Amino acid sequence: MHGTYTAGPAGRSLAWATAMYLVLPILIVIPVALTDQRFLSLPQEGISFRHFATVLTSEEWLGSIWQSFTIALAATALAVTAGTLCAIGCWRISRRSTDLIRVVMLLPLIIPSIVYAIGLYRYFGPLGLLDRFLGVVLAHGVTGIPYVVITVSTALAGFDPRLEQAARGMGASLSQTLRWVILPRIMPGIVSGAIFAFIHSWDELVMVLFIASREVFTLPRRIWDGINENLDPAMAAVAVLLILFTLLLLLGDRALRRRSEAG
Repeated sequence: MHGTYTAGPAGRSLAWATAMYLVLPILIVIPVALTDQRFLSLPQEGISFRHFATVLTSEEWLGSIWQSFTIALAATALAVTAGTLCAIGCWRISRRSTDLIRVVMLLPLIIPSIVYAIGLYRYFGPLGLLDRFLGVVLAHGVTGIPYVVITVSTALAGFDPRLEQAARGMGASLSQTLRWVILPRIMPGIVSGAIFAFIHSWDELVMVLFIASREVFTLPRRIWDGINENLDPAMAAVAVLLILFTLLLLLGDRALRRRSEAG
C-alpha cells in the first residue's frame, strides 16, 4: 500500500522551531537598522530611517553597491556560459570521465573559501590580477560555475533526447539544435543557476579580502571594514537591503520553477 506521509504536530513544531532558529538572527538586523541611536543598538525612543537615507545618499556606499552589482553581473555571465556548456557537454558525452569533470567543477563548493582565496592570491600575483576588476570577476565567476552546473544538469536530466534526435534528423546542425531545441527547454535551469551565481558573487567576502584592497571595494568588503573601524548602524541598513534583494531573487527563482513545472 502506498500512502502520503503527513508530519504530525511534533514534526511541524520541530520544523518551525528550526526555521525560527535560522531566521531570527537575520530578522534582528531589521530593528537595529531602524534605531534612532548613532551606534548599533535597538531603538530607544522610536524608529528612524535616517540610516537608510545615509546609505542611499553616500557616495562610498553607492559606489560599493555599484561595484558589487557590476562584478556580480560579469561573474554571472562567465559562470552561466562556462557552467551551461560544461553541463551540456557532460550530458552529451555521458561517460565515466564526465563524472570526474563534474566533480572537478564542484570543487569550489567543497574546498573552504579561505583555502581557495589563498591559492588565488598566489596565482593572481604574477598575473597582475590582484586588486583588479577582472581578477575579482574571474574569481567569482569560477566559484559560481558549480551552481550553474548543478541546476542545468538537473534540467537536462528531464530532457527528452528524442527531441534532439528529431531535430538532427530534420537536418538541423549541432548549433541550431542547441539554440532552438536544447537551450529553450533547459532555460529554467540556466536562469536558476544564474540567480544563485549572482547571489554568490553579490554576497562573497573572503576572496575579496585576499585579492582586492583599494581599487575594488565591494559592498561586503565595506561592511566588513565598517565593523572593524566603527559600529555605524548604516551597516545594518545595508544588511536589510541585501536581505530584501536576495529574497526577491529567490522568490523570482521559485516563481520560475513553479511556472516551468506547470508548463
